[in-house]
Parts: sequence; C-alpha cells; structure tokens
Amino acid sequence: MHPALSVIFFTVISGCGYGLLFLVAVLLALGPQLLDQREALAALALGVVFASIGLASSLLHLGQPQRAWRALSQWRSSWLSREGVAALITFAPALALAWLLCHDAGPALRSVGALLAACAALTVGCTARIYSSLKTIPAWHNALVLPGYLLFALLGGSVWLWLLDALVGTGRLLPLLALAAAVCAALCAALKRDYWMLVDRGDPVSTPESATGLGRFGSVRSVEAPHTEENYLTREMGFALARKHATRLRVIALVLFACLPVLGATLAFVLPEKSVALHTLDALIAALSATAGLFIERWLFFAQARHRVMLYYGARTNSA
Repeated sequence: MHPALSVIFFTVISGCGYGLLFLVAVLLALGPQLLDQREALAALALGVVFASIGLASSLLHLGQPQRAWRALSQWRSSWLSREGVAALITFAPALALAWLLCHDAGPALRSVGALLAACAALTVGCTARIYSSLKTIPAWHNALVLPGYLLFALLGGSVWLWLLDALVGTGRLLPLLALAAAVCAALCAALKRDYWMLVDRGDPVSTPESATGLGRFGSVRSVEAPHTEENYLTREMGFALARKHATRLRVIALVLFACLPVLGATLAFVLPEKSVALHTLDALIAALSATAGLFIERWLFFAQARHRVMLYYGARTNSA
C-alpha cells in the first residue's frame, strides 16, 4: 500500500495523544494523589493537543475534507465512522477531568478518569479495526494488529508522560513511568518481531490460479496488461518495498522505539535523584526517539501491505 504521510502522522500522533490520556486517566482513577494538579493538567492538555492534531491531519487524506462530518453517520457499519465518533466523545471526559482538577473535586476524579480511560482505549481500538477488518489485505487482517496499535499507543503515552513528570511534575513517578515505558517498548519489540515474521513468511492467501479456478490446468498468467499506464489502483495498492530496505528500516525502528527507551529507563534508575536536568534530558531523548521509531514502524506497516487487487495487475501471489 502507498504509505500516505497524512495517515501515518494521524495514527502516530493521535495514538500518542490517546495513550497519554489513557495513562493519566488510569492514574487519577487509581488515586488522585498520584499526580499533582499541574502535572495532570499538563498531561491532559498535551494529550488533547496530540489527538486534535492527529485528527486534523487525517482530513488531508480525504478528497473532500469539508464533507468529513458525513463519515460520522455510518457508525453502525464503518470502523472509520466509529473511530471518529469515539475520538470526539473522548474529548468530553477529558475536559470534564480538567475542570474537576481545577475545582478540587476529588471524589468524582476516579469515575471520570475511568470513563476517559475507556474512551481513549476504545478510540485506538477502532483505529486498529479499520485495518484489521480488511480481509483483502492479509498483512493487516490478523490477530497482531489490534494489540499492536494498543501497545504502541501505550508506549507513546508513557514516554511523553515520563517527560512531563520530569519537566513539571514532582518527580515521584519518574522510576515508575520509566519502567512502564521500558516494559511497553519491550512488548512492542516482541510483537513487531512476530508481526514481521508473519509478513516475511508470506503464506499465499490468493493466487491467479485460485482466483480464476484454473489452477488444475497449470500456471495462470495474463496475456495482456489490464492497463497501458499507471492508474489509481496501481499507485495506491501496488507500492512495493525491497526486502533489503525493509530490513534496514526495521532495525532503525527497533533501535529508536525499543532500545533507546529501555536504555533511558535504565539510566533513570542510576542517575542521581536531584539531577533534574539529566533526568529531563534522559526523558526527552526517550520520548523523541520512541516517537521517531513509531513513525518508521507505521510507515512500514503501510508500505509492506499488499492488496489482493494487485493479482489483476500481474502479481503472482497475495501474501501477507
């Protein structure tokens, strides 16, 4: 598939935003005293900003952005519509939680926090289902896509909350947040290893022989190309990435979103507790590297997916 930058930016940045909202909401639901008011408000604000920027960037991928509101009406059958509805609904408990924090309404923080966590997780889940529900793209139609989106959202949220705690928080949660980021990074690396093995294995799902039912007569091939020049389908569905480039990009992605955050989390435990500047720099490097790694991972997610329609244009198999 053609890796559209607007969609990549949307899924990465909005994922970080909703992951951040989820983690803040969970902490406030578990105990309002875990986060001080300034840190909680800063995290909510950054999460809303990330989510808003991501949603706005998704409009760039539409042919008629002014008609985007119509997509919200198809929530009964479309995961894209459900994602849009869930994304907008999530802003309500986020703003309510900010209002409660400003007015010291402690007892209600737990329930509103739980509601925000559920809405944020639901939004990311809907985003993942947009892709995992497509049976025509085997690389997406598998059981690893949904947990992958959720885990990467948690990774993005944890590294940015780690940075916020170093910048505006009390620093009490630095070890816990660094550990959470390291665990998320390790889980993401393990999941992507299994996912990339699935893509590389390339078990044929459809072939020209199976598609035409003529396999019993031997190999099937097109006598003449269906088109004489490039068209929309070949541009959007026929993007191909060389294996050597994919391998190099995978290594870079793993170093950025897994190795560097884990190294940063290790440093967070050995750096002097009073070295605020060092802890902030450590968290900043982890947040920026993880986010950069997410961009490369998401680019690969789109670039290595193959649509079954390419069988019509001469592809021999439609594998993962």
